[in-house]
Amino acid sequence: MAKRRKGRPVHGIVLLDKGYDISSNHALQQVKRLYFAQKAGHTGALDPLATGMLPICLGEATKFSQFLLDTDKTYQVTAKLGVRTTTSDVDGEVVSTKPVAVSDEQLAQALDSFRGTTQQVPSMYSALKYQGKPLYHYAREGIEVPREARDITVFRLDLLRFEGDEVDLEIHVSKGTYIRTIVDDLGEKLGCGAHVSALRRIAVSNYPVDQMVTMEELQQLLDKARDEDKAPSTYLDQLLLPMETACVDMPKVLVDDMSANYLRHGNPVQGYQAPSEGLVQVFAGDSFESAEFIGVGQIDDDGLVAPKRITVLDN
Repeated sequence: MAKRRKGRPVHGIVLLDKGYDISSNHALQQVKRLYFAQKAGHTGALDPLATGMLPICLGEATKFSQFLLDTDKTYQVTAKLGVRTTTSDVDGEVVSTKPVAVSDEQLAQALDSFRGTTQQVPSMYSALKYQGKPLYHYAREGIEVPREARDITVFRLDLLRFEGDEVDLEIHVSKGTYIRTIVDDLGEKLGCGAHVSALRRIAVSNYPVDQMVTMEELQQLLDKARDEDKAPSTYLDQLLLPMETACVDMPKVLVDDMSANYLRHGNPVQGYQAPSEGLVQVFAGDSFESAEFIGVGQIDDDGLVAPKRITVLDN
């Protein structure tokens, strides 16, 4: 007899406004507990010192978390000039201190060099893996390992404030971009060193900032439901965004209910308005207006919609 899963089958995405000094995994486990969800996963870790948008996928939405990992993101960051650290942020040990004598023109020129597509060498304190272990494990042991430079794109870099030894920036970047590395490189270009003193993620893909919710607000809603003798889902589930918001940039394809059943059994099917290639959102029903999102498909060599990530919802 199959073991019954603990928790309830709740499906959707919570836009958590992660607080300071808490790991992304700890935040994930707290949200999972508050929702009493069977499954949960986040969509790209934020450092403990970083705050801001952390989409948490619950239930079948975890199947689409990878698509949010691959999307672009926007941050607001404060760079502290004159001090370089081992981790390129305030948690690291000081490597060097230098006087700050940077003009507006020097800063503008240095910032311009980061705009567009460039190459970035990941920090030794990143979670990227080398021979099966995250780089930060080697860094903590004082071991330097080879890292390949990779292409990143800075779509937008705005200077918000420059006062004394502090620089506030807003940066819209492609996936896999390390803001700490940008700040460290900026300090080297300016000849004085720099590190991140504050970091906040304000956007992931096109998710609405005004729908972010803090852990405290989630707890208040849970307490309110209990005080009113209502199910926690009464208030908590109202915050969930649909699963398909994780892959909103993909074209939509419509299949009938019979084809949806074939997809769920691993078979490719014909889809209405299917493109010639690539990943697609798959909806089942008679029309897009009334159809149900059932997952992500891949257009195969025959032009059919093959299953990639298909939902399996409890009745």
